[in-house]
Amino acid sequence: MKNHNIYSSPLVERNASKEMSELFGQQKKFSTWRKLWLELAKAEKKLGLKISQGQISQMTKRLDDINFDKAAEYEKKFRHDVMAHIHTFADAAPKAAPIIHLGATSCYVGDNADLIIMRNAMQIIAGKLASLINSLSGFAKKYRSLATLGFTHFQPAQLTTVGKRATLWCNDFVSDLVEIEYRIENLPLRGVKGTTGTQASFLELFGGNHNKVKQLDKMVAKAFGFDKVCAVTGQTYSRKIDSLVINTLVQIALSAHKFCNDVRLLANLKEIEEPFEKSQVGSSAMAYKRNPMRCERVTALSRFLISLSSSPQMTAAEQWLERTLDDSANRRIVIPEAFLAADGILEILINVTSGLVVYPKVIAARIDSELPFMATENILMAAVKAGGNRQKLHERIRVHSHAAAEQVKKFGKQNDLIERLKNDAAFSKVDFKKVLNAGDYVGRAPQQVDEFIKETAGPTVKKYRGKLNKKTELKV
Repeated sequence: MKNHNIYSSPLVERNASKEMSELFGQQKKFSTWRKLWLELAKAEKKLGLKISQGQISQMTKRLDDINFDKAAEYEKKFRHDVMAHIHTFADAAPKAAPIIHLGATSCYVGDNADLIIMRNAMQIIAGKLASLINSLSGFAKKYRSLATLGFTHFQPAQLTTVGKRATLWCNDFVSDLVEIEYRIENLPLRGVKGTTGTQASFLELFGGNHNKVKQLDKMVAKAFGFDKVCAVTGQTYSRKIDSLVINTLVQIALSAHKFCNDVRLLANLKEIEEPFEKSQVGSSAMAYKRNPMRCERVTALSRFLISLSSSPQMTAAEQWLERTLDDSANRRIVIPEAFLAADGILEILINVTSGLVVYPKVIAARIDSELPFMATENILMAAVKAGGNRQKLHERIRVHSHAAAEQVKKFGKQNDLIERLKNDAAFSKVDFKKVLNAGDYVGRAPQQVDEFIKETAGPTVKKYRGKLNKKTELKV
C-alpha cells in the first residue's frame, strides 16, 4: 500500500513511463550488480582462477532474489552500500561467498551498472523519439499544402504551410535521435580496472599475466554487449561521460520546449490546439477555457531537465586525481531524474502530436487579414503588365495601404485594402482572385515537406518500424 505520508517523485507518479521508472528502480540496479559479479567470476574461471561451477550456479540462481531488508541492515552497519550487497549476495549464495567481488573495487559494480542502465535508458528514449518523429511526419504530410501565416518576431511574415512548420519541429527531434544513437553506439563500459584504474589486483590474481588481465576486461564487456571499454580510468570512469549523456537529453528538452511554446502560441491564435478530452477541465473558475496543459507541462519538465545539465558538468570538473566521493550523492539524483524527465516529456509529446487539432478556417481568416498587404507587390506587377505606370501605381498602393492599416489599428475594423484597390480605376485590369490565391505565396513549402520526409525523417525512423508507439495516455 502506498504511504501517503512521505514524499514521492512527481516524475514517477505523474510523468515517466513504467518501463523507465523500473529501469532506475532498486531491483534493476542491484540485480545488475549481481550480474556483474557473476560475469566477473565466470570470466575469472575461464581464465584459470579456482572458481567452481557450483559457485557459478548458485550465483546464477540468486541474481534477482534480493533481500532488501537484510541489505539495509548491512548498510547501516558498514555505511557502505557495495559491502552491504556483497554480504547480502553471499548470504543468498554461500558457496560463492569467497569469490564474490574477487579483485574488484566498488566502482566495478557501481560504475558499470550505471553505464549499463544508462544505455538501456537511451535505447528507450531512442524508440520514443522515433515514435514522435513518425507522428510529426504524418502531421506534416497531412497539412503539407495548407497555407498559413508565417511569423518572424511573432509578427506577420510571408506565408508558409502548416506542414512545413511541422518539419521545423520534427527536424529538431531528428537531430536529437541522431545524437542519442551516437551516444548509445559509443558508450563504453568502465570494465575491470581495479582500485585506481591500474588493474594491479587482477595482475596479482593472474600471476603477472598481462594478457589475461586484458582479456578479462574484454570478456566482461562482451558479456554485457559492449564493444568498447574505457581506454583508461581512475577508480571511476571519467564523469565527462555523464555530462555528455545528460546534455544529449537536454537537447531533447530544448526541442520539446520550442515545439510546445509554438503550440501554445498557436492555441492562443486558435489555429492549432493540443488534444482536449470531453470531460477535461481547463480552469476551476473559467469553465470555457481550453488551456494547453500538456504543452505547459512539457515546458515545465523541459526547464527542469535543462537545469540539470550543470550538475554533471560540475561533478566532472570537481573530481580529484583518481576520484573523490562527492560525485555519488549528486549522481544518484541527477542521472535517474534526467532520464525520467526526458521520458515523461516524450510520453506527453507523443500524446500531443497524435491528436493535434487544426482549424483551417481560422488560419484562412488570418491569412485574409494579412495577405492584402503581402500581395501588394504582385498586385503592382499585374497592374504594370496591364499597362500601368509603376511609380504612380506604387504611390496609389502606398496611400491605400496606410488608409487600410488605420482602419484596422485605430478602429478595429477589417482590412479593406483589396476593396479600396478594386474600386481604384488604376487597378481595374487586375485579376484579384488570381493574385490573392494563398497557395501561390508558400514557395516550395509543400515540396520541402515531401523531401524532408523522404530524405530525412523517413530514413531516420526506418530501423524502428514495427516498434513505433503511435499513441500514449497521460497518467493524470
